Amino acid sequence: MTPVDATVRPVDRADLLAVVRIERACFSDPWPYDAFERLLDEPAFLVAEREGAVVGYVVADSTPNHGRDIGHVKDLAVHPEAREQGIGRTLLRSALARLRAVGVAVVRLEVRESNAAARSLYADEGFDPIRRVSNYYRDGEDALVLVVDLAEWSAGVDAG
Repeated sequence: MTPVDATVRPVDRADLLAVVRIERACFSDPWPYDAFERLLDEPAFLVAEREGAVVGYVVADSTPNHGRDIGHVKDLAVHPEAREQGIGRTLLRSALARLRAVGVAVVRLEVRESNAAARSLYADEGFDPIRRVSNYYRDGEDALVLVVDLAEWSAGVDAG
């Protein structure tokens, strides 16, 4: 299936069990239900839905910062059976567009150093590494902190 077969929309409380199931299928140290519940009202907590089922999600928020708000992509996952179909990219782009619409200037995220697929996606979307955080994950793996300027990102998306 192609990414156009998936609809991206804001999360509903009724989606949370599906989100948690995907989280558990994708990550060795998954977030608990209540972590997602606390983020329900964030501007870019979105799900990708296909044929009535949630197949992926992204959670991103915004923090005021002296007129240059900072966004943070906290979590992004696609069900293993729905990967490599553009759903992750569609979710990420949708979240970045929503963050830009609410005044966010720069977005950051953390990614496992070993997660080549995610790092490739983020690089394709203009994210640049700014630092490494040692022992960021519970299992001791380092994280790379990546950032993207949304004005530059938007210009690239509009041109592409």
